[in-house]
Amino acid sequence: MTFNEILTKVRNIASGVDASGMGFLAVQVNLTGAEGGVFYVEVNDGKVNVEPYEYADRHCAVTMSLDDFNKLIDGKLDPIFAFTTGKLKVDGDVGKALEFSKIVKK
Repeated sequence: MTFNEILTKVRNIASGVDASGMGFLAVQVNLTGAEGGVFYVEVNDGKVNVEPYEYADRHCAVTMSLDDFNKLIDGKLDPIFAFTTGKLKVDGDVGKALEFSKIVKK
């Protein structure tokens, strides 16, 4: 799977999320590997935006391999297990990263 395919997949997931009761959330996702890249997910005013850019004022940055991230969003990799085994690294607010994982999992 390529970075652009992951980005499209995350956008499709985000379009189905009811974020009306959620507060502001900004998470940058750093995908490692040959097909990796950077994008951010922002929840603001009840809408979820996904853009292929870095986010300077983010709550946290999540770093993992593109392969593992794909497993995470498909529900085949538990985010807590990934974090405790080092497959997922969080720079910043871990609570916000957990909130983010609930948005992107199918």
